[in-house]
Amino acid sequence: MQHVSHPSIIAVAALYFAVVVAISVWAARRTKTASDFFVAGHGIGLVALTVASVSTSVSGFAFIGGPGLIYSIGLGAMYIVLPASVTNVMGAWVLAKRMRLLGEARQLMTVPDAIGARYRSPLAQGLSGVAMLIGIIGYMATNALAMGVVIDAIFGVGMGWGIWIGMGVTLAYSVAGGILAGIYVDVFQGTLMAAASVLVFLAVLKVGGGLGGLSTEILAKDPGFLSPWGKITPLAALSFFFVFGLGSLGQPQGVHKYYMLKDPLQLRWYPLLKTLGLILVLLLYFGVGVGVKSLVARGALAPLAAPDAATPTFLLRFTPVLLAALVFSGVAAATMSAVNSFINIAAAVVTHDLPLAFGRTPKNELKWGRISTAVLAIAAALLAQVSGSMVAFLGIFGWGLFASTLVPALAIGLNWEGATKEGAIASISTGLCVTLVAETLAYMKVYSFPAGVTVSGLSLVLSVLVFFAVSWLTRARAVEQIDPDVRLVMSV
Repeated sequence: MQHVSHPSIIAVAALYFAVVVAISVWAARRTKTASDFFVAGHGIGLVALTVASVSTSVSGFAFIGGPGLIYSIGLGAMYIVLPASVTNVMGAWVLAKRMRLLGEARQLMTVPDAIGARYRSPLAQGLSGVAMLIGIIGYMATNALAMGVVIDAIFGVGMGWGIWIGMGVTLAYSVAGGILAGIYVDVFQGTLMAAASVLVFLAVLKVGGGLGGLSTEILAKDPGFLSPWGKITPLAALSFFFVFGLGSLGQPQGVHKYYMLKDPLQLRWYPLLKTLGLILVLLLYFGVGVGVKSLVARGALAPLAAPDAATPTFLLRFTPVLLAALVFSGVAAATMSAVNSFINIAAAVVTHDLPLAFGRTPKNELKWGRISTAVLAIAAALLAQVSGSMVAFLGIFGWGLFASTLVPALAIGLNWEGATKEGAIASISTGLCVTLVAETLAYMKVYSFPAGVTVSGLSLVLSVLVFFAVSWLTRARAVEQIDPDVRLVMSV
């Protein structure tokens, strides 16, 4: 990422971080129990939950990587975000309500908690926790590296110091205020970024002469860019849609937030509100990618040396410096919020789910949750210092690993009484093994899939098939594995 150091940008970033610290102090005073630390005491309102969920869903990718991807492959990149409206409806109607009610009935705090309760299986709970922990390690390392890149670009402190500064600020509010601090940092960051996204999109329209002007310039030079599939194959576009649509139901940083809603009856408004929020935030994702492509096509910009330079280049050349400052600061804050969510979830796995899997009762979870949070944050920062290719590899399989290990057992299992403990354990094991082995072999260049076929898609399909097949083979035990209160929640 190019250096964007400017007095106004530095000042806005410093103010942004000061607000984050203030929120953490406020949240720390309200965090008294493990429930407060991990699920915000089940006391988050719908609007706050929606904004926080939007913020976590898009993170820094929507503002840096996403526009670069559109610039590179055209409208095919939209298939990553097009499933959002479908996923929001499925999440609210088939998963969120049941998880929230189950959390209330059983005092659950983690995603593996729900799997353990559904199948009456500590093994399934522990195995899902291990799978999540492996994926989270990769995500935390890549996000720590991303924080280093953004903070170095703003303050010019160097990559290493950028990693430690970003992780230090994140750690301060993660340890002090837990997920409550993370939620309201997400609300603050998401609100500002939605406003900034709209303003940047309007700037794109002004510079490009409206959507008609943008389209004319691009069609004259690169008509394939605006085709329905962009510059990728139909199979690749549909694979994006499938993996990011169904796979979203297994992303713990989003699913975990369902526990926090104060009133489950408000969920009927969640799909509409989240979809509207995503539309606002993703205006920048679409607008900058297409806008920069148009500017390059008409010769107003030189071709980008790297696609990820699309947003910095457009902001610094074509928008007021304060708007650029807001976006750059927001990207840093978005990355921090993603790290906070993952650290909190990983700490819950270490201090809550794994002890339960080994038959031990967790003690003093608030204290050990804070200790685990600090240890995990430091480990992620250290891991981010190693080879960039290693960090990138660790982050590659995160999305697919979460999807293949959690979607069948959790999203399908909470809606199908025929699912069995054996099916859940088999599907989690399949998703974990296939993703790790296939991604490792692909990284070592042992093989390559046909264009458009991804490990994420393959592992998710195999995991779902194994889940149904093993559940059918063990269907005689399906009824006896569901407790009465769980059955009641599933019937609501």
